[in-house]
Amino acid sequence: MAMTKLRRREALSFYLFVSPWVIGFLAFLLGPMISSIYFSMTDWDSFTPPKWVGLDNYTRLLTEDPVFWKALGNTLFYAAVSVPLGLLVGLWLANLLNKQVRARKLFRTLIYLPTLVPLVAASLAFRVVLAPSGPLNDVLGWVGIKGPQWLLDPSWVKYALVLLSVWGAGSATVLLLAAMRGIPRELYEAAEIDGAGPVRQFWSITFPQLTPVIFFNLVMGLIGAFQVFSQVYILTPKSSQPGTYNASQTMVPYLFDQAFSYYHMGYASAISWLLFAVILVFTLVAFRTTRRWVFYETEVK
Repeated sequence: MAMTKLRRREALSFYLFVSPWVIGFLAFLLGPMISSIYFSMTDWDSFTPPKWVGLDNYTRLLTEDPVFWKALGNTLFYAAVSVPLGLLVGLWLANLLNKQVRARKLFRTLIYLPTLVPLVAASLAFRVVLAPSGPLNDVLGWVGIKGPQWLLDPSWVKYALVLLSVWGAGSATVLLLAAMRGIPRELYEAAEIDGAGPVRQFWSITFPQLTPVIFFNLVMGLIGAFQVFSQVYILTPKSSQPGTYNASQTMVPYLFDQAFSYYHMGYASAISWLLFAVILVFTLVAFRTTRRWVFYETEVK
């Protein structure tokens, strides 16, 4: 009888502690998701009652909307370039910071500091840096290179956004550095005895040990890249630069415009679900490839 009371008390405590999350999930996640599915099949401007149109929004997006395909292509380009570049930069910086050098802690702090700067503030700073007569083009001019109009030239505006993405490589660097510090030194000592050089040690010991962290950064980077919004909206505003806007248009800013500039809520909901499908496909593909290149010590038999 006493045991039953204890179990009931534990069960009651469990439900009390999880209830805030359950209520938040139902009210702020599951409920809006179900509503979004319904609204994606309606013609709704948020002021008048929604009108059921079935799959018309999806059909229109896939067959009649060139801007949607432009935004999807730009998003894929941004993800394909910024995510690998961010991983490479993070891996390079972590490898440098893992060496025994003076002021190592200071360098670690400086590399992580940019991730603490709000993205809006960083985007505004990059508007100055990437201006036609800004500091970046001045530096390029010192070595005889005429810098492009980063934010005004449709050929370069996507690369400007990718450049800004490298600004946040500090987060990946910290995780990779922590994983590097956890690699047993005995592995390197044994490799040195066998005559392995630094390059061979990196590819045979360091990189395999880092693959779980690299995979985590890859998945999170893909999700973040497909949802890129603030920097696109701040660096390439439609009102002042109409010629370059679609050149840098990505999925989430296009969704935002349809929802809150043109009040096409149903159409915007359809865009959100197509974006969800794209992210889901790429995430599942990434998970399917883990057996080929991600090393887990617990799976070694």
